[in-house]
Amino acid sequence: MGGELPAPARVVLGVSGGIAAYKAAEIVRLLVARGASVRVVMTPAAVRFIAPLTLSVLSKSPVVADLWDPGSGAVDHVELARFADVLAVAPATADILAKLARGIGDEVLSTYALAHRGPLVLAPAMNTWMWEHPATRENVAVLRARGAVVVEPEAGDLACGDVGPGRLASPESITAAVLRTARVSHALARRKVVVTAGPTREPIDPVRFLSNRSSGRMGYALAREAQRRGATVVLVTGPVSIDPPPGVEVVRVERAEEMRDAVLAAFLDADALVMAAAPADFAIRQAAPRKLKRAAGLPDLQLTLAPDILAAVREIRRPEQVVVAFAAETEDLLANAARKLREKGADLLVANDVSRSDIGFDREENEVVVLSADGGEPDRIARSSKTVVAGLLLDRLATLLDARCPATTAAAP
Repeated sequence: MGGELPAPARVVLGVSGGIAAYKAAEIVRLLVARGASVRVVMTPAAVRFIAPLTLSVLSKSPVVADLWDPGSGAVDHVELARFADVLAVAPATADILAKLARGIGDEVLSTYALAHRGPLVLAPAMNTWMWEHPATRENVAVLRARGAVVVEPEAGDLACGDVGPGRLASPESITAAVLRTARVSHALARRKVVVTAGPTREPIDPVRFLSNRSSGRMGYALAREAQRRGATVVLVTGPVSIDPPPGVEVVRVERAEEMRDAVLAAFLDADALVMAAAPADFAIRQAAPRKLKRAAGLPDLQLTLAPDILAAVREIRRPEQVVVAFAAETEDLLANAARKLREKGADLLVANDVSRSDIGFDREENEVVVLSADGGEPDRIARSSKTVVAGLLLDRLATLLDARCPATTAAAP
């Protein structure tokens, strides 16, 4: 049924070898107190900081700490993966972040992580210089792009004597993030959701094209989160450098015209469309058949309007179908978003200010304002990871779908 939550949350807590490992005891205690079922997996380095017995007593389950000990349950890491709603790693050292990002499995936690197919929550903790090292930042970016939720380390006094970012976030913050991530609504079960992502490329000649800065991260986060909520998901994606979420049907396109055709085909029997892509507004009227040469001087490039995908959708949509549109604006955010909401006939309009360098295009975080066709007050989603923003938007989508068309009568996947 829509809106049901899995209970209790089933958490695998990974503990890696940093001085903050002792705080894992409090995290386990808080998770258990909030009704979670917890299994703990420790790296060899972690057991030097805190005894497995402590975490075993608190979790009321054996601790997995030795890859080569059949008695600890380490060998059956696939079964452990079936148990987990979420894998949380706290503290997450620079070493374990590198292993998770690059797919290295040389001890029990990193080996288990390769079998884990659910969401991932990371709570980094390390020296400031290690946290700010380009390799660590790159590894965190890789993991975020795959959908990991990162509970940012706090700034303050560190065990090494330095002062700066790198201290493990509070156990309360980590516990809240873990439970929020684990307890994902099943409200989109038996729904078919079409999600678009990324830019389009409008050819100028065989080697050049018109495009934009969209990375596709927002759309891919939406597709991944919709699938986690039980939806059958079709992801219509322009050219991006992101691996598609598992369990999602992917339709790859290049031009806005191709995206329009793919969206219309997929939307016919869908319950909802989330138009997170940034298709081109303009195209070249006649692309050159051969590469344009600099020596020939400036080419005469005549522009034409690219297809308006949302306008085409409006022509075929049924009353019970829900459409969520996006607006990337550089000025007059609310006014332009309200105008687009009216013109496109969308149910929700998600607007973000792409003039800002810290959110939006090609960034790991976003901050958006959501406008509704019912005329309610705009709802601001504060700056968060795109995974978190996607989840909040899909909660709104599920509510609209349940009000308009109960899942028992929704279109079959």
